[in-house]
Amino acid sequence: MPKITESRVLILATDGFEKSELFVPLQKLKLAGAIVDVAAPEKRAIKSWDNGDWGETVDADLAAADADLSEYDALVLPGGQINPDILRVDTDAMAIVKTFLKSGKVVAAICHGPWLLAEAGAVEGRDMTSYHSIKTDLVNAGANWRDAEVVADGGIVTSRSPKDLDAFVAKIIEEIEEGRHEERRLAA
Repeated sequence: MPKITESRVLILATDGFEKSELFVPLQKLKLAGAIVDVAAPEKRAIKSWDNGDWGETVDADLAAADADLSEYDALVLPGGQINPDILRVDTDAMAIVKTFLKSGKVVAAICHGPWLLAEAGAVEGRDMTSYHSIKTDLVNAGANWRDAEVVADGGIVTSRSPKDLDAFVAKIIEEIEEGRHEERRLAA
């Protein structure tokens, strides 16, 4: 079971990520001792969405296609409406999501981030939460949706919104330290 101080975490995002949903996990996981990298479809600065307008940028450490997933213990998927909608049609981004899901490693998605889990075929029969506006999408994909600040099911961690970030990050750390979960099957 890896300690958080011996862990590596990959955050996958692109333009339009909810500012706090990337920056808070990035900062808190680093403060806890993890090495954290940001991947995007292209290695470049990506813009956040903050309070109804474009916000701060963060430099992607690597392009999604260049990520060596064997080096990471967890994947974090920030929300915002724009970010996951772009990523769920990006071949390299979805390959990362599916690889992590199949591996049994920790996958954490907040707000609209669970859209990526639905796109990957990983929500059927799972307890999950999300931003309330995509509840129907997740239920239609087979999830057991719950209105809770954080829900964990077999190493898949989901949260509703920025107000749940403390619980979200704490659960990510807990799940990383539990170690790998069973390999997951994805719907076709």
